Amino acid sequence: MTPLDAGVALGAGWAAAQGDLPWGRVLVEGREVGVVRRDDGALTTLSGEPLDEAAVTWLPPVEARTIIAIALNYRDHAAELDLAEPEQPALFPKFANALVGHRQPIVRPRGIRFMHYETELAVVIGRPARRVRREDALGHVAGYTIANDLVVRDFVIDHFRPPIKPKNFDTFLPMGPLVVPASRVPDPQALAVRTYVNGELRQEGSTRDMVHGVADLVAYVSEFMTLRPGDVLLTGTPKGISHVHAGDVLRCEVGELPALENPVVAEEDLEASAARAAEAAA
Repeated sequence: MTPLDAGVALGAGWAAAQGDLPWGRVLVEGREVGVVRRDDGALTTLSGEPLDEAAVTWLPPVEARTIIAIALNYRDHAAELDLAEPEQPALFPKFANALVGHRQPIVRPRGIRFMHYETELAVVIGRPARRVRREDALGHVAGYTIANDLVVRDFVIDHFRPPIKPKNFDTFLPMGPLVVPASRVPDPQALAVRTYVNGELRQEGSTRDMVHGVADLVAYVSEFMTLRPGDVLLTGTPKGISHVHAGDVLRCEVGELPALENPVVAEEDLEASAARAAEAAA
């Protein structure tokens, strides 16, 4: 894959970092900018211009065309939901409408009862993959980031599979803030997974407990479809889910990847704010 191909598929940060520095995308004064995290901790543009993180709007680090998720990929999570472990990977799609960046609000839909976070390791494809062998699969991975695969469990019922509606409300897939190159994650099956709600640890597990590891998932999905640069595979969540309410702040951690944080807002509050703004502008 050439730098140009990578830049188009994965974002300008990947083209600049070329697999060495964590990279992502932000808005600066309304303009999309590719960014990298330097080894000294500074966030800069591709040309090295320092950025004030408080002044940027984080975007999802990749514009994923295809996002494939897996249900019940940790045995302890299946057990806490009192569900049987699937005989084969239980895949379902997530859609681009659900994507939001680091620190952007998650909207809690009006009238629901049970909304849960799900912190997950997200795998970003870097090379086309079709019928790849398990032992070759990680060579097709550009890097890793964090995703929060939110769900409204009110709508997860036996006859409603795959879980399109409960998993794909707007803002139900925060991702980022940065993609860490695969070269900096030597073993994706040795990462701690943690979720904090308002600073309280609610979920803790390890990617070593996946039923189907990263290499297995890349190989399995590539059996029936071509994975292309910028596609994303979500890898499931361990036990420890709990309810999410408006006003909560969620912090998702996976290993040493940059943490993902998002506040939760009520849909009705957003609508009221929009109405007030429209009245003020009239």
